[in-house]
Amino acid sequence: MIQGIIRFLLQIFPRPFLIRMSLLMNRFVAIFLIGNKVECPVCGGHFRKFLPYGYTKQTGRENALCPKCLSLERHRLMWLFLKAKTDFFNQKLKVLHIAPEQCFYKRFRKLPNLDYTTADLESPIADVHFDVQEIPFEKESYDVVICNHVLEHVADDKKAMSEIYRVLKPSGFAILQVPMDTDNPNTMEDPSVTDPKERERLYRQKDHVRLYGLDYADKLKAVGFTVNASAYAEELNADLANKYRLPMKEIFYYNQKL
Repeated sequence: MIQGIIRFLLQIFPRPFLIRMSLLMNRFVAIFLIGNKVECPVCGGHFRKFLPYGYTKQTGRENALCPKCLSLERHRLMWLFLKAKTDFFNQKLKVLHIAPEQCFYKRFRKLPNLDYTTADLESPIADVHFDVQEIPFEKESYDVVICNHVLEHVADDKKAMSEIYRVLKPSGFAILQVPMDTDNPNTMEDPSVTDPKERERLYRQKDHVRLYGLDYADKLKAVGFTVNASAYAEELNADLANKYRLPMKEIFYYNQKL
């Protein structure tokens, strides 16, 4: 029932409204799920379970959404990767966070080592607003760019990738995770598909314009990135990965401008 309600809200209400509403509701809901079966490494919350999540029956899953900070599986994986594999939390860095996730942006903003800017086309929690296909900043402006689950919405993803690469400083890195069919070697897209129901059927969500396959790394390399792809969740202790409810099949891409 809860999954159905969440799916209904995601389908009916626009993203800016959902962001504002969730900021009010999440702490209230978290009280009723306190326990010790699952743990969120982002906020440190302990619960008897996470909330279900998904825009459709196809993408819906149980035990996915942290009721306190609203992290999903992919967010918890990224948090752990940044802590273990990068100097994100201790090095002086200039960071551009496009489509800032609610579980991250306040925490990142509080880090004294970061010069942190958020951006989005329309999000009410963004500092600046622009289209990722035309980033209004000078080249080599940022040490880090984070832009997760955005490129599947963008008409010209190559242009968006190139823009992100352009604003990165040499030796900088970008985290650019996307929904992916890891059983498919090729990205599936067709510009003639405009019907929302057909996009949902093919690409998992009505506002997606493609579903990436294993050629995603090649697309990133084509604009200049040096790509390190790993099954990072599998490197962790299995019991801990299960407690965090990490996405075990997700390929994590660490993209550098060398």
